[in-house]
Amino acid sequence: MTTPSSSSPKPPPYRTVHVNLGPRSYDVLIGRGILETLGDELQKRQLIGRAVVVTDHTVGDFALAKAFWKTNAPSKILFPRLHGGIANDRIVPPGEESKNVVQVHELLKTWAKQKIPRTGTVFALGGGVIGDLAGFAAAIYLRGISLVQIPTTLLAMVDSSVGGKTGVNLPEGKNLVGAFHQPRLVIADLDTLKTLPPHEFAAGMAEVVKYGAIADRALFDRVAKGVKPDDDDLDEIIEKCVAIKARVVEQDEFEGKGLRAILNFGHTIGHALEKVTGYKKYSHGEAISLGMRAAAWLSHWESTLSLADVHDLEKALLANGLPVHLDEPDDSNAIILVDSILKALGHDKKVADDGKNRWVLLKSLGEAVTDIQIDPRDVEAALNKLLVPVR
Repeated sequence: MTTPSSSSPKPPPYRTVHVNLGPRSYDVLIGRGILETLGDELQKRQLIGRAVVVTDHTVGDFALAKAFWKTNAPSKILFPRLHGGIANDRIVPPGEESKNVVQVHELLKTWAKQKIPRTGTVFALGGGVIGDLAGFAAAIYLRGISLVQIPTTLLAMVDSSVGGKTGVNLPEGKNLVGAFHQPRLVIADLDTLKTLPPHEFAAGMAEVVKYGAIADRALFDRVAKGVKPDDDDLDEIIEKCVAIKARVVEQDEFEGKGLRAILNFGHTIGHALEKVTGYKKYSHGEAISLGMRAAAWLSHWESTLSLADVHDLEKALLANGLPVHLDEPDDSNAIILVDSILKALGHDKKVADDGKNRWVLLKSLGEAVTDIQIDPRDVEAALNKLLVPVR
């Protein structure tokens, strides 16, 4: 065994996943303490125009976030070469309720008043809501300006910041207004996760479990043991999730081939659950966790997923602090909720032309199958599984 000399090149301070989309290609940088590299990374990509920052009150309370828009020393460190510096910031209320056309309108008006040019860059600093909202506004302002995603939640790091999907909700459903707008850069600094409350980190783990379940059995087996924010291999786990999504997006950027549907495992029921509870009772990750449990049972009945794999998925969700049954005060309320979910499924944006839902199921843990037709009675039976705690 040889000992590296002191002159050996140092490994990069972060992991890189390249999303290869031709002229819309970009890198996802993953590591701890890497925000200090932001200035250099912007320079490499010629993102040196005027900057606007969109964040929410939760992120905005931290000194780290304030450095992004204050014209002081920290700002000059992060944005050392921006011509004109930080033009303005927009702080929106936290939560899913901010994903609406009113907030988009306010962003667009602000940028127009500030005369942000086409060479400007929007920095989405926050979780999935901020990324979706700021990304959509960037997609339609001046027919599209540059976007840099700086996710500060686990869910946004592994899912919503990558792939170019942006959008807002309507009263009729989630993400019904949107556009594909790929970022120019994604920086996932794991140190930002230190500020997350446990339930927010757990919400992100729902998507991590999903990636293992649909595409990587070894990843699933690792995360099934439970993952914590300070785990030494968290950067590797996030890298694997992002790489899975990147490869899918590269094959089906605009969802025209149906391949990208594989990423929606658990989301059909999850989105319906979010809608019928007003986006308040369950976070996105919690709703997806419940949706995956129901989809696992459908996979057992309608596909080839073994009963042992169903139970392993349930245990993996529990090990990561995620819900697996509906938390209702009494059985009657839960039954009413199940009925409401069944009705809401017809309004999912991924409903096919024939009015039927596009289901993603598992053949086994690590292998998914899409576009399965399911008897509505089986869907109801799967939802009824959510009334029963895992023992």
